[in-house]
Amino acid sequence: MHCHIINLQQHLGGAEVYTMFFTRAMLAAGQRVSLYVNSAATCWSGLVAEQHAQLAMVAVASDLEIPQILPGRAWILTHGPVSPAFVAAVKGRHLLTGFCHMPLAGRRVGVLADYDLVFGVSGYVISTLGPAGVAQVYPEALLGIADFSRFAGGASDTFRQGNVYSWDRRKYRDRVMSWFAPLWHALAPQRAYSRRPGFTLGIVSNIGPIKQFDLLFEKIAPIIAMRPGVNIDVFGNGAYRSVADLKIAMRPIADRVRFWGRQADPKPLYAQFDYLLSGLPEKEALGLNIIESQILGTPVLAVNAPPFTETVLDGKSGFLFRDPRGDNGADFARVLDRAIAGPRPNPLDAPAHLAQFSHAAFNARVARLIEHIATIPRGATP
Repeated sequence: MHCHIINLQQHLGGAEVYTMFFTRAMLAAGQRVSLYVNSAATCWSGLVAEQHAQLAMVAVASDLEIPQILPGRAWILTHGPVSPAFVAAVKGRHLLTGFCHMPLAGRRVGVLADYDLVFGVSGYVISTLGPAGVAQVYPEALLGIADFSRFAGGASDTFRQGNVYSWDRRKYRDRVMSWFAPLWHALAPQRAYSRRPGFTLGIVSNIGPIKQFDLLFEKIAPIIAMRPGVNIDVFGNGAYRSVADLKIAMRPIADRVRFWGRQADPKPLYAQFDYLLSGLPEKEALGLNIIESQILGTPVLAVNAPPFTETVLDGKSGFLFRDPRGDNGADFARVLDRAIAGPRPNPLDAPAHLAQFSHAAFNARVARLIEHIATIPRGATP
């Protein structure tokens, strides 16, 4: 069946990156694909630039434009939210499938309960689907890859301070501040990045509620403060409130924290860190930044809980520590001291672990997904 992939988000996030490399894997398997994107979005140029004969890109202003475009009985695969009205329009007429990019523990299931089949990006996400009321779940976790093809302009060894905030123009405060932010940025001295002496923990991530960096640093900032050689470099941006909350949590180490904003191509940054630091786990679905860091040879410090237990091999590709909310950071202190003392594990010495996140392994998982869809009679649900 021709696959109609839908992602109508306006801005680039983890699900959009995933949509890009998933679409490439579908095309590599010979699958015919139509990709429906938001007409206001500008983040799909990479796929457009490498246009495939099997791929048709369709820009729409609303998901309700799509049902009238679809042929007979189609295979629909969503990445990201669609409206209940869209689901009502296609349910029973088409095979409705989609990815769950967020664990459903503590979240409303929404329209996914009405899907014919739901895919999870990790075993952790899959484990939350059934209890949330999603009955039809594909059993194999698709995981992910380190995909750097989305970065335009090639790698650069020079990084300058960028905007730390992503403005939500629906809010009056953010809209007003967004008008003045370019001027402030232009007038402020633009520091060029260089690694400081000592031990560097790097963060390469959006700063927001899913990552919970503010809650993490409420517990670990006092511990880092007692180790004067430890520095923090943060590459990413977030909503004003999220960034402000993180800065408050980091006050005990404010003189050793630098915010660099989002970078056009962060790939060369990972080599500047001793370790990449993850956020807290329970709202996280997979962590593409964790996969990227390991593939590039930089180990990770992460909480010893799903989904990080699926992506980090303790002692080989990084170190796992107990959730600091449970022990006030005692185990983090132990792991941090071990990391500082060395030796540092090299993720590249764990090829079997990293092989799970290779293009070949991901393409094979996608091929199995396509084979499964082919076994579903055209007039039936799974």
